[in-house]
Amino acid sequence: MFEDAELGHTVAKDEYTKRSAELRQALLAAQYELKGSRAFPVIVLVGGVEGGGRGETVNALTSWMDPRHIEVNGIGEPSDEEAERPRLWRFWRTLPAGGRIGIFFGSWYTWPIVNAVMEEKKPHWPRLESRVNEINRFERMLADEGALILKFWFHLSKKAQRKRLKELKKDPLTRWRVTAKDEAYFKRYDRFREVSERVLRDTSHAYAPWIVVEGVDSRYRELAVAGELLDGLRHRLATPEGPNAVPATPDPTPSIDTDRTVLTELDLGQKMSRKAYDPALEKWQGKLALMTRHKRFRKHSVVIVFEGNDAAGKGGAIRRLAAAVDSRMLRINAVAAPTDEEKSHPYLWRFWRQLPRRGNIAVFDRSWYGRVLVERVEGFCSMWDWQRAYGEINDFEEEMTAHGVIVVKFWLAISKAEQLRRFKEREAVPFKKFKITDEDWRNRKKWDAYSDAVCDMVAHTSTTRAPWTLVEASNKYHARVKVLRTVHDALERALD
Repeated sequence: MFEDAELGHTVAKDEYTKRSAELRQALLAAQYELKGSRAFPVIVLVGGVEGGGRGETVNALTSWMDPRHIEVNGIGEPSDEEAERPRLWRFWRTLPAGGRIGIFFGSWYTWPIVNAVMEEKKPHWPRLESRVNEINRFERMLADEGALILKFWFHLSKKAQRKRLKELKKDPLTRWRVTAKDEAYFKRYDRFREVSERVLRDTSHAYAPWIVVEGVDSRYRELAVAGELLDGLRHRLATPEGPNAVPATPDPTPSIDTDRTVLTELDLGQKMSRKAYDPALEKWQGKLALMTRHKRFRKHSVVIVFEGNDAAGKGGAIRRLAAAVDSRMLRINAVAAPTDEEKSHPYLWRFWRQLPRRGNIAVFDRSWYGRVLVERVEGFCSMWDWQRAYGEINDFEEEMTAHGVIVVKFWLAISKAEQLRRFKEREAVPFKKFKITDEDWRNRKKWDAYSDAVCDMVAHTSTTRAPWTLVEASNKYHARVKVLRTVHDALERALD
């Protein structure tokens, strides 16, 4: 993929002056068309050899366009806050919104490559392959969500990089730009080349291609990058639906045995009296409180998802859970319809941003499963969107659990008859009227469709690392105690 010697690409000054003026005008026009449409975000990754002209090229691009609508992210070593979240968290939180351009110095490629190169022995290829697979799934999701992804790799031969570093060190005005890290990386040039070639080869796809740019001549590289960016913008603006034709997605195959599902097999007749409930509540709240004060708990964070039928008692279960832990370590996220800002980002963006630091707990009252539940049933997204969401959700939860996040997911189930009873009770009791809305009654008419969606959700997303717990919630006392006991047991397993 990389040549030992440069091809000698150069651009004369007169030609550069003429072409850069044309490119500047065209890029600015395309940028404002993108801004006006807000149809998709543009993600530009800038990687490559030290001294290859990445900074100078990006500076040229931002001066040719309106920098107010470009976000340049310099991402280095993870901060303490970033290190306490899964690897991709810091990239998710900086993704550009639709209509904007985000440029990344240092990206999700940087540390997998650097870590593989700087290992004392030969690179650990299986570990690197795992990171590459993770990156491919991430970029596939971004592309499916409509992002335009352009990845530039600035290349210099070993001879050219040595010359470049010497020139920078020789000039007192640029000497500061050569760091000890640059020197250390140069000593491993051959290994960097081997690892980088392998990563670029395995991550260059039609939806997120790598573009290798020879970095010797500044005029050439600026025109080359600007031209690629302009071509990408023009093509996508002409086809705003995105580069991926939606496949002919078949309808989900109906179950052969329609009378037996994970929901119909639940014993909703579980009973617990108030007399038994009070000591059980105190017991499990106390045990959970002690578990969250364990010294090993500080190495973990907890994400608890609550989904369930309307009026199944999620709020009551969450309140009993909240009463068991220090309120300073708990955040409850009540998930509603996405805002305009959230709609301008990939679907999972608003959930990634809410992941807790170590030693903290995040509760989601409704969650990312809305895409495969309400959005599926109500037709708020296409079949293509909700079917691919299963894999994206599994990737999201695997990222969390691999980082030490304890993920606990509850579906609170009640019968259709019990739901009707609770709806009528809410309408009759003045201080409960706020809990019942016209939307609840509309959703009830689609009971069977929601039940099918729940069964598919459990089948596709109940994993070893993040299993679903189905809670028989017709008896609220039983449901609350089961929730507390399940959370406690999940923490106990993780801390042991």
